[in-house]
Amino acid sequence: MAQYATQYTNLSNIPAPPLHLPWNEQVVLVQILVGIFLYVNCLMICTFFKKEAFRTDTRYILFAQTLFMDSALMVFTDVALIWNYFQITVNCIPCVIMCTIMAWLTLGTPLTLVAMCLERYVAICMPLRHASISTTRTRLLGLVLIWCLAGVPPLTVFFMFVSSVPLSIFSSYFVCSVEIMIIYNWQIQVRAALFQAYFIVMLVTIGFTYVKITAAARGASDNKKSASKGLRTVVLHTFQLLLCLIQLLCPYVEMAVMNIDYMLFINVRYSNFVIFSLTPRCLSPLIYGLRDEKFFVVLRYYAVFGLSKKDFCFCKLYQKNLKHEKISPLNGK
Repeated sequence: MAQYATQYTNLSNIPAPPLHLPWNEQVVLVQILVGIFLYVNCLMICTFFKKEAFRTDTRYILFAQTLFMDSALMVFTDVALIWNYFQITVNCIPCVIMCTIMAWLTLGTPLTLVAMCLERYVAICMPLRHASISTTRTRLLGLVLIWCLAGVPPLTVFFMFVSSVPLSIFSSYFVCSVEIMIIYNWQIQVRAALFQAYFIVMLVTIGFTYVKITAAARGASDNKKSASKGLRTVVLHTFQLLLCLIQLLCPYVEMAVMNIDYMLFINVRYSNFVIFSLTPRCLSPLIYGLRDEKFFVVLRYYAVFGLSKKDFCFCKLYQKNLKHEKISPLNGK
C-alpha cells in the first residue's frame, strides 16, 4: 500500500502549468487534424447509411464500424490530450471509465481490420462460399465477437484496478492518464501478456490471409488488373494493422520514458499519438473512400450536397449498378 500511495503522490505532484498556458503549434496541429478527420469520417458514415447496397455488404459494414470506432477514439484522445496539456485534474471515476473506453476502442480497430482481411480472404479464395458465409446472422455475430474480444484486456485492467485500490481513491482528483490504472508490477505483466497474445494472433492471421490472397491473385489469369487492385488493398490493410499493433506497445515505451524525464515523456506521447494513432486511422478513408470507385462516386455527390449535375448522373448510374450488378471480390475492395 505504501508503494501505491507513493505512486499516486508522484502523479499528483507533477508541476502543473497555469490554465492560461498558450496553445502551442503542436496542440493546434492536432486540433486541425482531428477536425478534418472527424469531418471526413462523418461524411463517410452518412454516405454509408444513405445507400442500402452499402448497408448490406459485409466489407462496407466493417468499414463503417472502423469509422465509428476511430471517430469516437479521436474525440476521447483529443479531450485527454487537452487535459494533459493544461494539467487539468479530473475525478478518478470518470478518468478510469474514459481510459477503459479508449483502450476498448484502440483494440477494436485492429480486430476489425483483421475481420476485413478475413472477409477478403473468403471472397477471393472461396468465392463460391462467400454468399453463404457472409449472411446477416454471421455479420451480427462477427460484430459482437469483435466488441467482446476488444473488451477483454481493458476490462481486465479495469477490474484489477478496482480490486486493488481503497475506496478513498475514487474521490480523488488526478491528471487523467492510463498510467494511474497500473499500480503493481504484476498488473503490468498481465496487461503485457494480454496485448502480446492479441498481437501474435492478429499478426499470424493477417500474414495467413496475405499469403493466401497473394497466391489467389497471381493465379487469377482472367483479370490481372482487378487481382492487382485487390492485392494492393490487402497490403494497405496490412500496413494499417501494423501501425495499430505498434500502438499497443507505445504505453510501455511511454511509461519507461516517464521515469527518465517528464517533458520527454510528453514529447514521446505526442509523437506516438500522431504517428501510431492518427496515421493508421487516416488510411481507412483512403482505402475505401478514395480507392473504392462506387463508394467514392456516392461520397463525392454528398460532399458537394448534390449540387453537381455530373455527380448526380454518376450517382444514379452507380445506384442502379449496386442493385443489379454482382461485384467481383477481386475488384479492388
